[in-house]
Amino acid sequence: MSVSTMPATPAAGRPSDLMVALRQNSGLVAAFALFIVLWVFYNGFHPKGFSSQVMIQNANEAFSLSLVAMAQTIPVLAGGLDLSVGAVMTLVDCVASHVLNGSPLEILVGVLICLATGTLAGLVNGLVVVYGRIQPIIATLATGAVYIGLALFIRPEPGGDVSEDLNWAFTNSIADMATTFGWGEEGGAWDALSWLPVPIVLLVLIVLLIWIPFRRSVTGRTVYAIGSAEGAAYMSGLNLNRAKIAAFTLAGFLSGCAGLFLAIQTASGNADIPQAGAYTLNSIAAVVIGGTSLLGGSGSAIGSIFGAFVLRVISFNFRIFDIDPLLQPLIEGIILLVAVSLGAVRVLRVKNTLELFR
Repeated sequence: MSVSTMPATPAAGRPSDLMVALRQNSGLVAAFALFIVLWVFYNGFHPKGFSSQVMIQNANEAFSLSLVAMAQTIPVLAGGLDLSVGAVMTLVDCVASHVLNGSPLEILVGVLICLATGTLAGLVNGLVVVYGRIQPIIATLATGAVYIGLALFIRPEPGGDVSEDLNWAFTNSIADMATTFGWGEEGGAWDALSWLPVPIVLLVLIVLLIWIPFRRSVTGRTVYAIGSAEGAAYMSGLNLNRAKIAAFTLAGFLSGCAGLFLAIQTASGNADIPQAGAYTLNSIAAVVIGGTSLLGGSGSAIGSIFGAFVLRVISFNFRIFDIDPLLQPLIEGIILLVAVSLGAVRVLRVKNTLELFR
């Protein structure tokens, strides 16, 4: 007796798999679509819209917030909030204003010092949360105040000395960077990349070299598991403490990268407390707009990047249409409220965040 089996039809499964992927990444898709709409609208009305100059300017203004949003995403995935990301960025900005000058070797050492500062700050956050058994939002509120205090001690007044070549190379196009560092001459092979802003290239590299490997690692998957169901993750034998420390340490590193770029962009350092607070709050907004659940266990740093882009493009449109500064917070708040509410509809319908993956 033979048993007949119906052969699988791969083509029939593809639409279903696509729908599942779209449903699981609905926040990312929505943030990307909203960014494209607002960005096209902005460039359509800009006198020099869709040009390399405008793209470079936009990339410079959005880069630091994008990195801070990425930094915020990782603790949020583990079910916590990091209120120190803006303070860590400010601290590294002030450190960078002292060490990003001199010979190429001295500048390289200065970059390493800046990145180590941000990473160490994140490590301290993780150790306080894990071994101090303090809620992340409280622990990072306290450590953030310490980091701001250190920033004020290092840079009591705005100023500093940052290499002009570094400033020019990293805030313009790839071709400009190549010419600055002598990698190629104008009219050469670099002309094909002349329209690419350096910050966008750096952002892509950070996603490819840092975020994607972290997400696919055991530690990254453990972070997701902690945010979804910490008790279940513990019963599964996962190393929760290591994952939490790694999450806050990586958040500190990314915040340090943001502070490093901010110093290069402004060619100075500034222990600006309101700026640190604004970056922290905007990072949380970018995370939510990008589709990451504040309950943890669901989302992506890539979505947060587009969430940050959305926030920046909104401010770009204010400049184009000359909106009264007194009305800007009202309009921005309404747009963010609508975007966040739409992104939260699906989350409000679930009882367990594991359902977000079904």
